[in-house]
Amino acid sequence: MTRTILLAVVIAAAGAGIYYYATQPEPTPAEQLKSAAQDASDAVSEAASSITDQANEAASSLADQASEAADQATEAATDLANQAGEEVAALANQGQELLNSWIEEGALSLENFDYDAMVASVQESDLAQDLQAKAIQILDDIKASPETITAKIQELRDLLSGQ
Repeated sequence: MTRTILLAVVIAAAGAGIYYYATQPEPTPAEQLKSAAQDASDAVSEAASSITDQANEAASSLADQASEAADQATEAATDLANQAGEEVAALANQGQELLNSWIEEGALSLENFDYDAMVASVQESDLAQDLQAKAIQILDDIKASPETITAKIQELRDLLSGQ
């Protein structure tokens, strides 16, 4: 008998539930708008969160790329500076070698001044154009005023040795 009562209670509860849902009134247009607005608000919130996440990822990616580009630019600048320093040192050595060859050959001394040979060697050298022009001007000054050879030799040494 307890089973029968229990079965009757279950059937009555199921019937009451069906009756409750069947008699539930349809939502009013205001309730439907409120529900739609809530759903839209949730969708906008999720979209905004997704956009924010994507923007953060993009910003992080851009920052990483900018940092990498800066590192590469720094490395390139360092390489160029080292290369330029080596080239300047090489040119200074060329000037010193040119001066030494004039002294060894006796082309530049108080007793002997071989203007033509020295001008030719300057023009044929790998010295920068401005250094060549200055060296030739000093040689022109010596040729024009041989009494200034001592001072002008020192100018040539300073110019060609990079001092």
